[in-house]
Amino acid sequence: MNARRNEIGRRLDAAAIGIWEYEGGAPGSDSMDHHYGRRIETDRSWTVYHVFTGITAVIDGAAMTGLSQPDATDGMLSLNHRNAARREERDRLSPLHRTAWWYKAGAYRS
Repeated sequence: MNARRNEIGRRLDAAAIGIWEYEGGAPGSDSMDHHYGRRIETDRSWTVYHVFTGITAVIDGAAMTGLSQPDATDGMLSLNHRNAARREERDRLSPLHRTAWWYKAGAYRS
């Protein structure tokens, strides 16, 4: 009986970890690039939001609210990919160019 309980417990743990990883898991070493997450709302729709401020994300002037889970996932991944691409571009630049890029990108306003 204990062996069966242990097996069920392991399966439940594995399922919970799989869901947790699908939802984004713990931030890794590249978490500086991943500023956006997704959450389910009380009406069971999904929202993409900035994880540090909680503010709803906006893409091309449209608030990322009232989404299906797949659409929220796509939006979140798209925004996080943009952050990673910007960071890679910035890291390739010299310090002087990096400062100019920073101002051009409007990052100094944040």
